[in-house]
Amino acid sequence: LAGEKKTGFDEETVRGVALQVKQLVDDGVQVGIVIGGGNFWRGRSSENIDRTKADQIGMLATVMNCIYVSEIFRSVGMMTAILTPFECGSFTKLFSKDRAFSKNMVVFFAGGTGHPYFSTDTGVVLRAIEVEADVILLAKAIDGVYDDDPHKNPDAKKYDEVSIDDVVAQNLQVVDMTASILARDNKMPMWVFGLNEENSIVNTMNGKFNGTKVTV
Repeated sequence: LAGEKKTGFDEETVRGVALQVKQLVDDGVQVGIVIGGGNFWRGRSSENIDRTKADQIGMLATVMNCIYVSEIFRSVGMMTAILTPFECGSFTKLFSKDRAFSKNMVVFFAGGTGHPYFSTDTGVVLRAIEVEADVILLAKAIDGVYDDDPHKNPDAKKYDEVSIDDVVAQNLQVVDMTASILARDNKMPMWVFGLNEENSIVNTMNGKFNGTKVTV
């Protein structure tokens, strides 16, 4: 969301994502979106704050992000809904599976799981399982899954395909371990790709995939 600014919002970046998603929606794809809160708050940014409170701040950061991105999506012609696992007054609607895609909207799943000690990764997998998604498209700053950190190891090997069992066994950190095990136990596949590549979302859905498929 922040683009090169690393914090807050970069409207050009978000609009570019919105235009890609609109192509999918126009083709009849049902899209649910989970956004992290790292552009505002990352983990325990202060050692003086209780872990539970720190996680609650993170949950609220994801709500702010979803409200912002939802409006950009609306500005390019999509209908949207924001669902949270806790009440946010009139800002959002309370999550339920039945409400998720009942009106053919792009649905933003904000607020994580609603509980501390669970990451946005876990929220992604949980919501995908609950709404019976076909696949999780995991758009990242890196273009796939590697056997080591490619920023630190230039010889790191990129996987074209890897099983979720290997992800768990080798701790490949596609998502955190809780989310990985949840995906494995519920057979939820993930396609990991680089968001910064041109038209990466549309290309992924149209078979021009350049990332890593995590199979189940």
